[in-house]
Amino acid sequence: MVEYNDLIFEISRQGRVGSSLPECDVEKIELQQKLPKHLIRETPAELPEVSELQLVRHYTALSNKNHGIDNGFYPLGSCTMKYNPKINEDVARLEGFSRIHPYQPTETVQGALEVLYELQEELAVITGMDAVTLQPSAGAQGEWTGLMMVKAYHKQKGEVRTKVLVPDSAHGTNPASASVAGYETITIPSNEQGLVDLEELKKHLDDNTAALMLTNPNTLGLFEKEIVEIAHVVHEAGGLLYYDGANANAILGKTTPGTMGFDIVHLNLHKTFTTPHGGGGPGAGPVGVKEKLIPFLPVPRVVKAEDQYALDYNQPQSIGRVKGYYGNFGILLRAYTYIRTMGPEGLRQVSEGAVLHANYLRKKLEPYFEAPYLQICKHEFVLSGSRQKKLGVRTLDMAKRLLDFGYHPPTIYFPLNVEECLMIEPTETESKETMDAFADVMIQIAKEVEENPGIVLEAPHTTVIGRLDEVQAARQPILRYTKEASAVKEKETVNA
Repeated sequence: MVEYNDLIFEISRQGRVGSSLPECDVEKIELQQKLPKHLIRETPAELPEVSELQLVRHYTALSNKNHGIDNGFYPLGSCTMKYNPKINEDVARLEGFSRIHPYQPTETVQGALEVLYELQEELAVITGMDAVTLQPSAGAQGEWTGLMMVKAYHKQKGEVRTKVLVPDSAHGTNPASASVAGYETITIPSNEQGLVDLEELKKHLDDNTAALMLTNPNTLGLFEKEIVEIAHVVHEAGGLLYYDGANANAILGKTTPGTMGFDIVHLNLHKTFTTPHGGGGPGAGPVGVKEKLIPFLPVPRVVKAEDQYALDYNQPQSIGRVKGYYGNFGILLRAYTYIRTMGPEGLRQVSEGAVLHANYLRKKLEPYFEAPYLQICKHEFVLSGSRQKKLGVRTLDMAKRLLDFGYHPPTIYFPLNVEECLMIEPTETESKETMDAFADVMIQIAKEVEENPGIVLEAPHTTVIGRLDEVQAARQPILRYTKEASAVKEKETVNA
């Protein structure tokens, strides 16, 4: 019997074919005529040979093992794992969008350019910026793009600034992006309220400060109440204020980064605007800027002249192109569809729902876990497993136990400034029943820690793969199929 837990190489049989192609009607060319010898294989690639039905069953089985927003609650703090409406997919698959090519003359793709132009304009309004580029293909690339514009801005003024300030509650991509852009990263500690310590910030502001990277609300789910003063002191030092848009789901229709005093913002369309999230697929991290930074935006820019749309490459101060073609068009279409479906009032309700849900869940769980910040949160909140750690059970163990109930665990051990951290974000798209059921399971696990800790320490019990040794997996990963590794797996299965 074929087991669809097997690798596709293990069900492969020589000579089996899963496709039927017509005979090639183009003259064949020997690769030796086109490629240097060292790039040509001496033996054929060892590819799996399976039938079409085997292939379909194999990948269907793999998909059933995945956890996604379509098959379960995904309270992953900091990532806004909300439902992706299927109308987005319908629009992205319309022939006028899906069957065009980026090399077509612009006069033949006016509809596509119109959508890109309108999305730029809408995102500018939503963020309070003056112009937007859609090119970056992820939030982290958006950060890097923004920081390269920061560098170009200061260079144009004849300044060489070397430092980027980052709060200790920031996303890990912030200091990473700053380092890649060539900056030294300085960490600014939080105060007792979980907010940026303004006095500490002032100590590090000088003529070497290029920018402060900030998320508001921050990664603890708390709104930076002193943001106007923060913007003032950063600008007074000649620096720029950068907005990480990972938590924009909490402010839609309520305020904007531009209103707060930010100069640059990136948005994660996969977080706030319901485009597909994760899996290594295409993403989108548009970047918006205030007027003084418009000359440095990547090229080409989508522009409108009378009733025609065009691609403008004539931007001599631009940092250049940061993505092939014009961004991940299919992802941008999905975000455009969502914004148009929701409208201004709908987007405002998104934030209201997200904040309400987070506070509802927070209040239900606070009696059973340590709550480092007893105040109203925004779209997400943090708890601490320090109470359970004293009983010998860590946050990691509780996260593993959640898998037994079909829930993806929340983010754990982040932000780093909260001991045994659990960061939970329910989003606005979940029902009260879902949140109540999740809360009941979390409370049950907290009680198990006190009454029967072994069941938590040995979790998960119901998943396809049991408890993994994370240390060995990190130090000795098996990243490729070999007959020897397959034999070891088969022996372990028999022994089990």
